[in-house]
Amino acid sequence: MDGIWNRFTPDMLSRVSGPMQFRLVLQPLMAAFFAIRDGLADARAGRPPYFARLVSDSVHRKELIESGWKSVGKVFILAVVLDVVYQLWVLHTVYPFQAFAVAAILALVPYLILCGITNRVARELHRPRRSTPSHVPPDSLPDATGHRH
Repeated sequence: MDGIWNRFTPDMLSRVSGPMQFRLVLQPLMAAFFAIRDGLADARAGRPPYFARLVSDSVHRKELIESGWKSVGKVFILAVVLDVVYQLWVLHTVYPFQAFAVAAILALVPYLILCGITNRVARELHRPRRSTPSHVPPDSLPDATGHRH
């Protein structure tokens, strides 16, 4: 077990400058595409951000996990496969824990973060604006000349 942790950090850091660097940009971009799409759909439907629902709604958690997996599952699996290819090419062996950790970092984390941000921004941008405060009667507001009625 100590060998796993002693190897983990250097192996993870070597991925940043090693071959197949394109996946470090491509996979988060793919996750971002799905996150933005799903965040906008949630905002249009008036639903709270995905991760907030996932944490707080224990009744529908299974359905939420399934719908999230439908969106980001292919990106996650691609991330695992590409990391296994990288490991075979560079390390000449496969470390499954590292492959899943890389996939989570490149696919799941960006999806969860961007889905929530997109939802919040979209709801804020489409929130109806009130031109007058609701507690002030319209006739007590100043007119164009600055005089109150």
